[in-house]
Amino acid sequence: MKYIGAHVSVAGGVANAPVRAHAIGAKAFALFTGSSNRWVSKEISDDEVEKFKDNCNLYGYTPAVILPHDNFLINLGSPDEKKLAMSRKSFLDEVNRCSRLGLTMLNFHPGSHLNELEESDCLDRIAESINITLNKTHGVTAVLENVAGQGSNIGHTFEQLAHIIDKVEDKTRVGVCIDTCHAYSAGYDLGTEEGYENTWNQFDSIIGRNYLKGMHLNDDKRELGSRIDRHASIGQGTLGNQFFTRLVNDPQLNGIPMILETPDEDIWAQEIAWLYGQIKTE
Repeated sequence: MKYIGAHVSVAGGVANAPVRAHAIGAKAFALFTGSSNRWVSKEISDDEVEKFKDNCNLYGYTPAVILPHDNFLINLGSPDEKKLAMSRKSFLDEVNRCSRLGLTMLNFHPGSHLNELEESDCLDRIAESINITLNKTHGVTAVLENVAGQGSNIGHTFEQLAHIIDKVEDKTRVGVCIDTCHAYSAGYDLGTEEGYENTWNQFDSIIGRNYLKGMHLNDDKRELGSRIDRHASIGQGTLGNQFFTRLVNDPQLNGIPMILETPDEDIWAQEIAWLYGQIKTE
């Protein structure tokens, strides 16, 4: 079973997220549980928590198909001690917000060394940050998202993600979300049949398919290996329709949330319908 959806707005409160997801035909969704660009978000009221859970139940969304994203200020590998402390505090808050909503995953970008730390030291610092938070919480899995490798951002190779996972103490609470645009821009040739198979073989051997907890479905405005993060609508980029048809027919990707972050939210319903229409067998 494929669970395809989109990263929907929480305008008016998080309880509106499952309503908006249902309206576009989504069987999964992502959301920010608070602000996407502030260190501290307003506390979610008890009433809003209950409304969120009720709406998820109403429309059939279990925690397994909901992939919340943390705020974009957080850098768990920051070389700046003050920013690192702020990031760790904010990340802990994000995990606690997920737990309060009954959610079991939190998706996040690993971090950046800002050209002030060695790569391995930054990776170790990210793992340490994750361990600190996991030791203070329960029930929520930290889901690392691969990045395109733009600037000093880290996590664009499977080896880097595996390094972090290796240093996480509780491996039952760490996973990976693969963004298709980021992977292609990082140099993983998902666009050809041979490259697609090779990419997943590398993932399986370096990280392990058991760690795959979700995907972001985005076409790419840039070329293979550009190291630039520019999402395109499905079929309107360098990955193309054939790739997405191959992806949604891959039985090894059943059961995980597959989330659109394509730039035109007005066509999310059409994109979701098209992706489901490409599925030959389940």
